[in-house]
Amino acid sequence: MEHLRIRWFQWAAPQSFYPLAGRLWPVFAALAAVLGLVGLYLGFFVAPTDFQQGEGYRIIFVHVPASWMSMIIYLAMAFWAFLGFTFNTRISGMMTQALAPTGAMFTFLSLWTGALWGKPMWGTWWVWDARLTSELILFFLYMGYIALTSAIDDPRRADRAGGLLALVGAVNVPIIYFSVKWWNTLHQGASLSVTKGSSMAQTMLWAVLWALAFWAYSIAMALYRVRGIILQRERHARWVQEVLA
Repeated sequence: MEHLRIRWFQWAAPQSFYPLAGRLWPVFAALAAVLGLVGLYLGFFVAPTDFQQGEGYRIIFVHVPASWMSMIIYLAMAFWAFLGFTFNTRISGMMTQALAPTGAMFTFLSLWTGALWGKPMWGTWWVWDARLTSELILFFLYMGYIALTSAIDDPRRADRAGGLLALVGAVNVPIIYFSVKWWNTLHQGASLSVTKGSSMAQTMLWAVLWALAFWAYSIAMALYRVRGIILQRERHARWVQEVLA
């Protein structure tokens, strides 16, 4: 246990984390590209046409993973913020900041594809039901975090303020997830369940696993972006000067 703790604090140093991120992000980027191409093929050329929704249902292959990642990334931000407050590590705030733009993008993609799907299926672009409203709040939380941390010049103060917002805002994530159970909404229940299995056709299920590409992309982008943040914040350190040289 003590060895693991020492290793954690070693990687928590920006100087150590920078080369680690440099080795990992191309791997996850390549994985995202491969899984993305496979998912596109399965979703648009192999998965059968839905007998009720026709071809329009295929938008779920983007909408569902984007919705998942919008929540997962915010929880990851809250996790890094918690580590920052607990251990006062500099890399925690940098990782939280690196995750935010990708999370905001997926949240916007979730709302946008949901509207595109909702118009032909529900007859409207938008309704103020619990899940849609809480997902919109999540988008505002992402944008609020980005605006707040950008408005504060001192990085350490920005990390603390942004980390507090990430921790408080994480309460919204279970509200999004359980909204279809707690309230009467237009959204259907989950088609995938750990206890009940899947109600989807097998080929449709494999296409939804395109979500793995979204995971890999999110990790790759966070690691790639955090390297730039490290260089910007540590630009006066000797090791950064040696890297840039």
